[in-house]
Amino acid sequence: MSQLPEPPSPPRPGRPAERPVPTSADVARLAGVSRATVSYVLNNTSAVRISEPTRRKVREAAEELAYVPHAAARSLRAGHTRIVLLPTAHVPVGPLYGSFLNELQWDLRRLDYTVVQYGSLGLDGDEAARAWAELRPVAVVSLGEIALTPLGVEILKRSGAKAVITLGPQEVEGAHALVLDQREIGRRAVDHLLERGRRRIGVVMPQEPGLELFSEPRLAGARTAAATHTGGARVEPLPLSYTEESAAGLAARWDGLGLDAVYAYNDEYAMLLMRALQDAGTDIPGGTAVIGADDLLLGRLLRPRLSTVRIDLVTGRRLAALVDRVVRDPGGEPERHDVMGARAVGREST
Repeated sequence: MSQLPEPPSPPRPGRPAERPVPTSADVARLAGVSRATVSYVLNNTSAVRISEPTRRKVREAAEELAYVPHAAARSLRAGHTRIVLLPTAHVPVGPLYGSFLNELQWDLRRLDYTVVQYGSLGLDGDEAARAWAELRPVAVVSLGEIALTPLGVEILKRSGAKAVITLGPQEVEGAHALVLDQREIGRRAVDHLLERGRRRIGVVMPQEPGLELFSEPRLAGARTAAATHTGGARVEPLPLSYTEESAAGLAARWDGLGLDAVYAYNDEYAMLLMRALQDAGTDIPGGTAVIGADDLLLGRLLRPRLSTVRIDLVTGRRLAALVDRVVRDPGGEPERHDVMGARAVGREST
C-alpha cells in the first residue's frame, strides 16, 4: 500500500512567506493596459506614441508593485545591454576629475544608460579587458589607468561592446581616443614662472602610487619649457608625499636646494607645500614663487592667493554624447579628439 505524500510544512513562526516577484503582466493588469504598453513605457521607447495619462498609469502601477524590469531579459530582446562600464579610479584623481566623472554619469543616465563602475584594482591590460567583457557592456570608457591594448579593444568588441573610448595621454588602436596632453599643464606652469624671472624651478613629483600617469608628462612639459627658454633655466624634480610630515621635511631642506620657484603638481600639493614653506620661514612669493594646477576655489581663499593652471577639460556631457553616437553607429573609423586646454592664472603666490 503506497503512502500518501507528506503535507507541506507550514512557514516557520516569525518568518514571513516569500512574496512572488512582480512581473510586467502584473503591472499590465493593474494599469489596465497590455504587456507591450508596459514594455514601451518602462523602456522609454520613443517609436510608439503613448499618451501621457497612460504612461503615468503604468509608472504608478509599477511603483505600487515595486516592479523593476529584468535587465538580462531586456538585453536578450535588444541583442545588447545598456551598460556603460567605467573602471573605477584607484588613484586620487582630485576634485576636477571627480566633478567631470559625476557629470559624465548623470548625462549617461539621462540618455538611458546604466553606468557600472568596475573595481579594477589588481587588473591590467588584457586581463582587465576580459574581466570587463564578462558583463557584456555596450560601451567601455577607460580613463587611462588601465593600459588597454589593441587586443583588449578587440576582446571588448567581440563581447558586444559597440563603443570603446579611452581618456588619457595616448591613443589605442581600434578605440576612440580623447587625448589629454598632460605635458601642456607643466609647460604652462613653468612658462608662467619664467616670465616672472624665476630660473631655478622645482617640480613636485607626488609619491602616491598611480599619479605618475599624470606627473611624469607634466615634468616633461616643464623641462621642455625650461629647455626652450632663451635665458637658461633648470628644473629640479622634488619627490613629495601628500602628508604634512613629507611637506615639512622638504621645507626644512629648502634653503639648501637653491630654488626660487616651484610648480607643485596641482593645487592640493601646492597648498600643502606652501603652508610648510611659510611655517619654515620662507617668504612667498619673495623667496619662492608657487604655482599649482586645477584652479580650485580653496586656492583663491589662501593668503597669498595661489597662482594656478586652469585646465579646460572636456565636459561630461560631450563625452556622454560621443558614447551615445558611437553606440548608435558603431561602424565608423576610430576618432581622435584633443580635449584639454590649459592656461596659467597668475595670482599673489607668483
